[in-house]
Amino acid sequence: VQLVESGGGLVQAGGSLRLSCTCAERTFTRYVMAWFRQAPGKERELIAAVTMSGPRTFYADAVKGRFTISRGNPKNSVYLQMANLKPEDTAIYYCAARYGDNWGDKDGYDYWGQGTQVTVSS
Repeated sequence: VQLVESGGGLVQAGGSLRLSCTCAERTFTRYVMAWFRQAPGKERELIAAVTMSGPRTFYADAVKGRFTISRGNPKNSVYLQMANLKPEDTAIYYCAARYGDNWGDKDGYDYWGQGTQVTVSS
């Protein structure tokens, strides 16, 4: 099972990007799908998550109010709309999925994408 991310790129500070994550092999009805990011020299951090069976969402404080996570239909995709981007948002962004309805930490995720680079210039 492979998650495939797309939509990363280079953008100026204040700009927007939309990341997509899709799985061609299955749906994730009873899963949490999430976006993580990892900047150079830093640990991978959870920034947004959504329960695929209901409307619960999580946002890290660093992105709250600027990023929006949403589910696709059928439930094999998730999106991250990023607005008002800042240079500190520069990182590799990963999509991940875990069974259940708790987002937890990165160690509990069953499936990961390969990552997509987001670079925000000042």
